[in-house]
Amino acid sequence: MPYSSTAFKEEIKRHILANIPAHTKMLDVGPGAGTYGLLLGPYFSMDGLEIHEPYVDKFKLNSVYNKIIIGNILAFDFTGYDYIIMGDILEHIPKYEAMNLVDRINSAGKKCLIAVPYLYEQGEYDGNVHEIHHQPDLTHEIFLERYPSMHLLYKDEGYGYYINY
Repeated sequence: MPYSSTAFKEEIKRHILANIPAHTKMLDVGPGAGTYGLLLGPYFSMDGLEIHEPYVDKFKLNSVYNKIIIGNILAFDFTGYDYIIMGDILEHIPKYEAMNLVDRINSAGKKCLIAVPYLYEQGEYDGNVHEIHHQPDLTHEIFLERYPSMHLLYKDEGYGYYINY
């Protein structure tokens, strides 16, 4: 769905404001309704990479981000960014492709925040096949096993936030 959990959003904001320099160029992957742009856009230069073009008009993403790019993170050159936010993205990507993506981000020396729901099955939503969860089996333990470079920032029983720094 184009929305994410409301859990820990203020804590995420405080963490990023305290630990990430203001000149940092951010990429919000799959902004959906624009949650992270609304949360952090006033403080950082932030672009959005959206795979489902109808969300751009539906959620007025051009007014939330500096720039909206239509594309797929698996084929996107993110070298121009310092910090990558993937809130509710990895579960939509098949396991090995997602593992390779995280490796690419780490190899490029980019800081990254990843948020995922735990044990959450989801199919197509509102005609958007990109909403299907290809990793519905994620738990905290499985996430860390698949993505060992990531470190827990916050979690509850249904949702986790991880960073690679």
